[in-house]
Amino acid sequence: MNPERADELGGRLPLADPATLTAEQRALFDRMFARIVPWAHDAGFQTTAKNGRLIGPFNPALLNPAVTTSLLDLHVTERAHTSLSERVREVVILAVGAVWQADYELYAHVAVARSAGLSDAAVRMIAAGEQPSELSEQETIAQRLTQQLSASHRVDDTLYRQAEEAFGVHGLIDIAFLVGIYHTVCATLNLFAIPAPEQAGPS
Repeated sequence: MNPERADELGGRLPLADPATLTAEQRALFDRMFARIVPWAHDAGFQTTAKNGRLIGPFNPALLNPAVTTSLLDLHVTERAHTSLSERVREVVILAVGAVWQADYELYAHVAVARSAGLSDAAVRMIAAGEQPSELSEQETIAQRLTQQLSASHRVDDTLYRQAEEAFGVHGLIDIAFLVGIYHTVCATLNLFAIPAPEQAGPS
């Protein structure tokens, strides 16, 4: 797979040409380019093709700029007001991606989780749906809770009590919000069959 072919990096969609965007789409494109692209670069994952077009969930996000703008605002608010540590957040995000097997989400957050201090071995295990023994008790509970909620859409009473003791109800609603955000991300990625850049072979 050639990583610079729009019909491959975009999955089922072409990568949007910035020159053809509406005013609303261009404003969203500029926001993502100014805020998300540098952050992703620092974290160690790719959000643009070599021609500057957005990849990952950011390309289909341009199809509905009004809703995407609100989703980005929600994400910013969630990060600013969560009670969860960065490590716990990344455990939750990777656990969602593992259930969905969302290639780009896992690719991106493997990198982010490493930068949050999780070991490479732990990150790879979480992304594969396995439970690393090196996680803290809180992190382990967060992973199990997310896996169960994401896969079965229910949480059994025993796990709920463990999670409530570990996080309190405030922490639980923060986990629920974070899970919901990344279900939206993964649904978008899988609907449009968006690959991770690392899945691409030599040009």
